[in-house]
Amino acid sequence: QVQLVESGGGLVQPGGSLRLSCAASGTIRFFNAMAWYRQAPGKERELVASVIDGDVTDYADSVKGRFTISADNAKNTVYLQMNSLKPEDTAVYYCKADYSSGSGLTFVSWGQGTQVTVSS
Repeated sequence: QVQLVESGGGLVQPGGSLRLSCAASGTIRFFNAMAWYRQAPGKERELVASVIDGDVTDYADSVKGRFTISADNAKNTVYLQMNSLKPEDTAVYYCKADYSSGSGLTFVSWGQGTQVTVSS
């Protein structure tokens, strides 16, 4: 089972920036996909950004142009650069990995989450 550890959350003022990191225990270049999700109080968990096969990226409409997902295969780490943060970006952010075994079975791993609070 792949372990994921997020870091980089915190309190930031509106308009500020944060970079989240997700360190994986496995070799991410072999993963099918990695993604960042978020969950605000009282709301469902939603997809924020994803990277497939290491270079195909997709974003939620609400973060396009402000957030960037990237992967460092040498460090087995995926990042989420968040700029121009808004109060509505406040949530717990989770990292997710989709990967397959040699026998073709597919697996999903989640990190423990990191809190991002955007407030003045």
